[in-house]
Amino acid sequence: MTRQTSGTRHHSSRTPLKLRALRLGFAVGSRLAPTSTVDRAARLFATPFASSRSRARAAQPDEAMQRGELRVGDESIATYVWGDPSRQPYALLVHGWSSFGLRYLPWVAKLREQGLAVVTFDQPGHGASSGKLCTMPDFIATIRAVGMQFGNAALAVGHSMGGAAVALAQDVAWQVQRMALIAPAADLEAATQRFIRFVRLGEHLREPLLSWFERRTGVHARELQVHHHVPTLGQPGLIVHDLDDREVPWEEGERYARYWPGARLLTTQGLGHHRILDAPEVIEATLAFARGETVGDRVVATPNLPFGLA
Repeated sequence: MTRQTSGTRHHSSRTPLKLRALRLGFAVGSRLAPTSTVDRAARLFATPFASSRSRARAAQPDEAMQRGELRVGDESIATYVWGDPSRQPYALLVHGWSSFGLRYLPWVAKLREQGLAVVTFDQPGHGASSGKLCTMPDFIATIRAVGMQFGNAALAVGHSMGGAAVALAQDVAWQVQRMALIAPAADLEAATQRFIRFVRLGEHLREPLLSWFERRTGVHARELQVHHHVPTLGQPGLIVHDLDDREVPWEEGERYARYWPGARLLTTQGLGHHRILDAPEVIEATLAFARGETVGDRVVATPNLPFGLA
């Protein structure tokens, strides 16, 4: 969901020429060729940035890491393991949009010191995994497949779209004992709206764009809004979100804490959407949460919630 960049304002003279051309193409296409323009916009929205693969190739894990491969549907999913999840409680680390599993390298040694095995992986179309397009239901299905491969996790850490997918992946077949969600997205429909504004797609193509995803995945974006799902979560949760996040608004993290009975909210400032994942204070707070310590504030919900009762 790192395409949610509408919070960043660009002066027209400072907007990159390539972006200006893209926006012009969508603005004109929205009027002259709406069907093909929707298809083009949807594919752009569902295509991870190429930097996901190049950054994954440049990552330098230690020799203790075990590389693996898991087949999920038509895709080959790259997995990375430290320790023995079959004998040790393990932490599952889930990356966000256009990121990659080894993005979590700063976390590994500290989690291992805490007695946890560590499992991470690349989502379809990301890192070393196969595929070109990827959607939220793909994120969820891959998490469940990896989880079924390694068993119920003692801890899951998810960033951005990965945080949302971890929460939505919980079901009777696979669960985690504790979840730490960092800058988690809460509303795919709102993210789609931000993308529409950012690329200057015609507002009249909003529903056709959402319908494109529904045809591809069998799920409407509205069904993936987390306030419909997290009230049933029984495990403890830690939500960490930065007030200066320009890609996923802080209010989306707060939404988790309001609707999730076992969740607490830790608010940071000045870290934004990406640096928050590497911040030592965030890693330490998550480790304390994993040890069972109280971290963050309890958000008290009322019947007057902006999205209604679940």
